[in-house]
Amino acid sequence: MKAIVPRSRGPLRAAALLGGALLALACSANPPPRWQEGGAALVVQAARWDRPDDDPIEILPNGQVLEDGEPILLVDRVGRVVDEDNDPVAILLPDGFVAGNDNELLGRIGVSNAAPPNAAAAWLAIMPDGTVVRYDADGDREDAGRWVGCDGPARRTCTLISHMLLVREYQRRPRSGVSIGVGIGF
Repeated sequence: MKAIVPRSRGPLRAAALLGGALLALACSANPPPRWQEGGAALVVQAARWDRPDDDPIEILPNGQVLEDGEPILLVDRVGRVVDEDNDPVAILLPDGFVAGNDNELLGRIGVSNAAPPNAAAAWLAIMPDGTVVRYDADGDREDAGRWVGCDGPARRTCTLISHMLLVREYQRRPRSGVSIGVGIGF
């Protein structure tokens, strides 16, 4: 009696895995420009943002950013920002522009103020005492809490993190094809 030997599916399985890996790479986002060499120099030190009606944000000396004790971002000394999975999110370029994956413009920041994507007017500012001010589309001010530990050159790092959290909020908003309003929309 002749033994029945199943045909090997090894080559077929390997081809399917390779195809899946290539498809995943083709669909993944390209990291921000200048990712390898880095962007603007930042000072990273311990800081805390106490926000009204929201969880506190902490920056640890190693660049880890926590929201209510949970890691959400990591920022390094050359302006790169990654998410909790260590995937690229954004880079602060030397000219103040914040670039995201696939070269998406995520806004612009200075030392203590930031403008949203595709807008010239600031949507937040950090005052000399650490107070965070958010501006709505009409230019009205809103108290957004206070940073502690963001003195001197570390202020730009706090501005970047504040901006990135607003960008995250902005990107999560539902979009519709029609909008009606007066003023600048963020």
